[in-house]
Amino acid sequence: MSTYSFLNFNASLIGPGGAISLGSGAGIAEEGFSVEFTEEADNMKIGADGTPMHSLNPSKAGKLTIRLQKTSPTNALLSAMYNFQRTSSANWAQNTFTATDTIRGDVYTCQLVAFTKFPKNDFAKEAGTIEWEFNAGIIDPALAAGT
Repeated sequence: MSTYSFLNFNASLIGPGGAISLGSGAGIAEEGFSVEFTEEADNMKIGADGTPMHSLNPSKAGKLTIRLQKTSPTNALLSAMYNFQRTSSANWAQNTFTATDTIRGDVYTCQLVAFTKFPKNDFAKEAGTIEWEFNAGIIDPALAAGT
């Protein structure tokens, strides 16, 4: 029987202006993290005679979303990093994001990562989440079959 726990998840964002731990204890929202590729790896065309032709897309670009509780102190760290990186293009898109499930063995390494924008912030009856979105130039995923 396989078991999953977010407590076994470690993540970090490292770049100009900071190194931020994003694993257990960082105030991660219930919805956690998402990593998804921007483009499909394959493009298939069908010829007039029905013959398929595949093209391998070399892009490894994608999007990364980090969801934090509104009260998480990690929001302040990401806010400061965002503001610092916007001061110069030399600081932009220089982040590396890594995520590892230490028990299951899953590993994601995202390079050439940039903030997409400053996140939306709602003020309501109940505290919500702050979603930090990033563009990643290169995503290298590895899913493992840990137990």
